[in-house]
Formats: sequence, structure tokens, C-alpha cells
Amino acid sequence: MSQVRDAWCAVAAAFAVVALAFPVAGGDAPMLWWDTPLAAAGLAIFLLTTLRFAWRRPEGVRHNVILLAVVALGCVVALNFLYGGAGGRATYGFWLFVLGLWAATWRGLDGIANVRTLDTIRQRLIDLAVPIVFGLWLMFLWEVGTVGFGVPQVLLPAPSMIAARFAGSLDILAADFQQTFLKAVLIGYALGCGAGFAVAVLVDRVPFLQRGLLPLGNLVSALPIIGMAPIMVMWFGFDWPSKAAVVVIMTFFPMLVNTVTGLTTAGAHEKELMRSYAAGYWQTLFKLRLPAALPFIFNALKINSTLALIGAIVAEFFGTPIVGMGFRISTEVGRMNVDMVWAEIVMAALAGSAFYGVMALTERTFTFWHPSYRERR
Repeated sequence: MSQVRDAWCAVAAAFAVVALAFPVAGGDAPMLWWDTPLAAAGLAIFLLTTLRFAWRRPEGVRHNVILLAVVALGCVVALNFLYGGAGGRATYGFWLFVLGLWAATWRGLDGIANVRTLDTIRQRLIDLAVPIVFGLWLMFLWEVGTVGFGVPQVLLPAPSMIAARFAGSLDILAADFQQTFLKAVLIGYALGCGAGFAVAVLVDRVPFLQRGLLPLGNLVSALPIIGMAPIMVMWFGFDWPSKAAVVVIMTFFPMLVNTVTGLTTAGAHEKELMRSYAAGYWQTLFKLRLPAALPFIFNALKINSTLALIGAIVAEFFGTPIVGMGFRISTEVGRMNVDMVWAEIVMAALAGSAFYGVMALTERTFTFWHPSYRERR
């Protein structure tokens, strides 16, 4: 006799079955699962699919994709109920169904994540699909949580509201992006990282600076940004140069420390070989020590890619023209336009993630020889 082989699909089916015993929404006019043909059909398909995969384990990409497609249909059913009158008054039946969707999603994503294939393109698509689907699932939970529980928009707007505000404010967001990212962040990032790298080479060349300059750099890195930002505004004015100065301060020390550390990682045998070739300091630096330090340098560049954006946004809280991400966030919070605040946060997150991704891809291009990348192939 066959036995249940996949607990997650069985749990999903159990939640869906129990959900039938409760209405979707309470109140004076309770909503039931069979009130609309879409809900009845979607629930039936979800039940049949999860029961089938509970009885026989889904194998390979195809079965798990089918399971996730049925989960997507279930998400459509849930959203249809929310915006059809269940918003703010969802009951146990609705939340049990959401738990069933969660269990099925867990099983589908786990099955796809465990797939390994020799086809490089297919494997990359699988590796990319897992975080995308998981991110969409988190957005769905955010949506149903805020709408289903009737969370006030001032506390936490739904993703659909944030997306609507984002799409309707592209001109404002573009101006803020240009002021904060293209001017303050990029210029401050280039100056801070460049200065940190140059001083690191100087520290390596002049040994006594390691004892005199590094402790001073540590002191500067510990300075609070909310204390330095007003000073930079008084020194460099209200426009983007003062924000770029804050970014320089935040990015200088990580680059300095990582580069100094990286320059010491070259092996003793390699150094002896360079000396046997009568190589001077600069030849050894450029042909041996800097290549060995590249992983540390790129580590600093990736860290600074996020620190720079944070520093520029926080610096704009202390004085800026009527444009910029930090200015918009502080202003719209005072007006209780929280959806606009979240739209700025989304844009900052996208810009920071893209900046970090560019640094990571550049690192992979220049350090393809590193053992950490060879092991992944």
C-alpha cells in the first residue's frame, strides 16, 4: 500500500481542506469559498494537485514548476477575495488557505533548488528562478497581510500601493536619483575609494605610517555620520558636494584597511622569486602584490557601494536643495505620505543592489583565477 511520501504537500492539502470549514470573510455578509466560480475552481485545482504530489513525490523541474504554477493560481484566488470584499475582515478560512499556499511554495522551491544539471544555461536559469519566486512570494505575503488584516496605510502600505506611487512619480524619482546617486554617491565613492587606495600604497611604502596613520583612520571611521553631516554642510554648502564629502569619509577607511591587508597576502615563496629576478618595489607591487590583493580591494568596493548610498541619503537630512532621496524621505514622512517614502526606499534599494551587482561582476572578471570561483564550476 502506498504511503504519503511528501509531508509538505500533505500539509498544504490539509490546510486547504480545513479552510473549507470556515468562511473567507466575516461580518454582516460573510463570504464563502464557493461564492465565485474562480475561487471554487482554483481551490479544487489546488487540492487535487497537492494531493497528487503528496501521494507521489514531485521529481525534477517539471513537477515542481507545475506545483508552483498551481500556487500562483491560488495566490490569484486569494487576492481576488481580498479585493472583492474580504479586505480587513479575513477569517480563519482565508488564513488557513494562505498557510496551505506557503507549504506548497516551500515544497516547490525546495525541489527546484535541489536540482543539479550539467547544462550551464539551464542551471543558471534555475538558480535565478529560486530567488525571484521567493521574492514574489514575500511580496504576496506582504500584500495579503496588510490588506487582509486592514493595516492602516500610514503604518505599512501594501506593495500594490507602493508600486502605483512609484509608477506615478517617475519624474520626481528620476530627479532625486540624479541628485543623490549620480552626483553625491558616485563622485564621493570614486574620491573616497581612490584616496583610500592611494594612502594604502603609501602606508605600505612607508612603514612608520602603519603605526601612525591606521589608528587615525580608525578614529575617523568611528565618527558618527549624524555628527559629521552638518559640519560638511557648513563647509561645502547645501548642494551635493557636502553629501559627497560625507561619502568620502565613509568609504575611505574600509578601502584603506582592506588594501593594506591585501598587500600583505602575497606568499613568501613568490616574493623570494621576484627578488631572485631582481624585481624592484614597484615591479613586485604591480605584478605580484596588487593581483594578490584584488579580492580584498573588491571586498572594500562592494562594502562601500552600499555605505556610500546610505551616507548620502542620511546626509541629505541635514540640509539639501529641494531634491534628493534623503530630502524626499524626510519631507514626505512629515506629510504622512508613507507610500512615497517607500517608493524612495525601493528606488534606493534597486540602485544599491545594481551598484553592488556591478562591483561583483567586475570582481568576477578580474579575479576569475581565485580558488573561490574555480570551486563553483
